[in-house]
Amino acid sequence: MSVSPFDHPFLSGLVGDQEIGACFSAEADVAEMLAFERALAKAEAEEGLIPPEAAQAIEAALAAFDPDVARLRDGATRDGVVVPELVKQLRAAVGEPHGKHVHFGATSQDVADTSLALRLRHVTRLLAARLEILVDALDVLEARDGAIEVMAHTRMQAAIPVPASRKIASWRDPLQRHWSRMKEIEDDLAVLTFGGAAGTLEKLGDKADAAAQRLAEKLGLRALPRPRHSERDDIVEFASLLSLVSGSLGKMGQDIALLAQSELGEIKLASGGGSSAMPHKVNPVGAEVLVALARFNATLVAGMHHALVHENERSGAAWTLEWMILPQMAVAAGAGLSTALSLVEGMEFTRRGS
Repeated sequence: MSVSPFDHPFLSGLVGDQEIGACFSAEADVAEMLAFERALAKAEAEEGLIPPEAAQAIEAALAAFDPDVARLRDGATRDGVVVPELVKQLRAAVGEPHGKHVHFGATSQDVADTSLALRLRHVTRLLAARLEILVDALDVLEARDGAIEVMAHTRMQAAIPVPASRKIASWRDPLQRHWSRMKEIEDDLAVLTFGGAAGTLEKLGDKADAAAQRLAEKLGLRALPRPRHSERDDIVEFASLLSLVSGSLGKMGQDIALLAQSELGEIKLASGGGSSAMPHKVNPVGAEVLVALARFNATLVAGMHHALVHENERSGAAWTLEWMILPQMAVAAGAGLSTALSLVEGMEFTRRGS
């Protein structure tokens, strides 16, 4: 059982997305945090900040590291973030005399935020690919059915007949714009967070900038002049884009549900949901899911804007709120794109009177 519909035993079949959800799993998070610590050790060894033998020992120990998840949970409860306990376990795994060099000069947020950046890079690529496929599917639908005449409705009242291509364009064109935005935001999110306790990398002295650049290159991320520990605008902009994607899909779903009504019958769905009381019904389940996911993300995006408010150099409250909201929004957007593709590939416009 689960309190979240996204990984619920059966509701996840309706609104879940295993591929996107996996990017926010504990396993994925730990894997990227370990990638950070391995790359950090190598970068610092190359700059003479830790012994080369320490970097080698860290690399070997982390390659075989298996975290004690129960202790990680207890550590997160105690410290408000999992990294202190993780670093403790890593130092024990490396052992003497090199364990003390694990995580040298870094802070918990450096590890957690860089892990998020690495995982969001994958998420943005998945979403961009799905947007592109969906746009192509709508192009195919327009080529086949675009000339069919349907009734336009303004303010829920019949207006004038229009070609189906008019409807399809209103679904497709925003998705094309979202695809462009998704490609752009990938670069904004793929940044290294590395600043130490208060963003100054004070323990690294005059080697700080060089070590940060080396670390960024090893992780395939962009180094910044200073870390954005309390500047969350790029992450919140991504959340806003997720809501835009879901909202555009919701508009499409709402249209499809209306056009598929028995009284109109301008769209025929390949399949739909059954009713326990009325076996003759074919409910537009996929279209309804798109509307629900749109409203869900529209509700959550306000919470992400609250997460912009960090007090001073770091906020545990705002940071925790971000962890609670962002994964759900990404899964909702991903599920919406998959659902929309199934809908589009299995629907057809019907000629009036046929």
